[in-house]
Amino acid sequence: MKVLITGGAGFIGSNLTRYINNTFPDWEVRILDDLSTGYRENLTGLNAQFFEGSILDLDILAEAAASVDSIVHLAAIPSVPRSVAAPRPTHDANSTGTLNVLESARASGINQVIVASSSSVYGSNPALPKSEFDWTRPMSPYAVSKQATEGYPLAYNFSYGMQNLAFRFFNVYGPGQAAGHAYAAVIPQFLDAALSDAPLLVHGDGLQSRDFTFVGTVCAVITTAIAEGTHSNDPVNLAFNTNTTLLQLISEMETLLGHAVTKTHQETRVGDVRASQSDGVRVRQLFPAVEPVSLTSGLEQTLTWFKDTQTEAAESA
Repeated sequence: MKVLITGGAGFIGSNLTRYINNTFPDWEVRILDDLSTGYRENLTGLNAQFFEGSILDLDILAEAAASVDSIVHLAAIPSVPRSVAAPRPTHDANSTGTLNVLESARASGINQVIVASSSSVYGSNPALPKSEFDWTRPMSPYAVSKQATEGYPLAYNFSYGMQNLAFRFFNVYGPGQAAGHAYAAVIPQFLDAALSDAPLLVHGDGLQSRDFTFVGTVCAVITTAIAEGTHSNDPVNLAFNTNTTLLQLISEMETLLGHAVTKTHQETRVGDVRASQSDGVRVRQLFPAVEPVSLTSGLEQTLTWFKDTQTEAAESA
């Protein structure tokens, strides 16, 4: 099996490469990444052929995709606030970039492209928990771009007979997720602040909720989808029906840390969804053998990684 992972130097992509290396060591993995949001150091110790470049560069995309069996398309400009500040780069990378990947796959005779959409596509839909068949109403340019990201591969199933799969990710977290930038996700932000004895910055009242999904669970689902050739003409929520408020998340972190943390509340961010939760039905039907990692276990593994990273940084200073 030959697999191309776009965005493979990023948080999820590098974890997925490692998971494939460990689970199917005979698989050949290629990574295409322009290192705009991924990091070269994430590739250390991975068994993969690296192509440095963008999915907007059709030539290097064609080179990386040549003769592979499956493409996992993770390359994107993430973050709702970043898209609000600069919508065009988000559109170019996420919408046009996805079209480029699909066209490259079609030209190379690749039948399966697995793409990363987002729970943000549900937007202002208040229903909880959410089914893939609920209506969507994006609230940010990022969410709109992710609706295109999932719409294109499903349309290619109908138009060209491909066997693509579109996952809607729900707040993926875990080891390797960077904290030190303006658009960092909430769990690495909180853990980094807590370990530095800094206040945790909470946007709004902290009662907004998320269906946090451990990166190891995501990798298990995607790898199974590749191995089994799983496809669907409808999107699939990659989350397992959990609902955790930010205040509950902080309480869980305090238990693992063994001490209380301080919080500072700020204004709610434009485009942020109040509550996000999947019903978990379709992902369990399609991948019954995958047992999701609990929030407690996932946070514990993530905290250990943060502590180890801080120790390594201190020793090398």
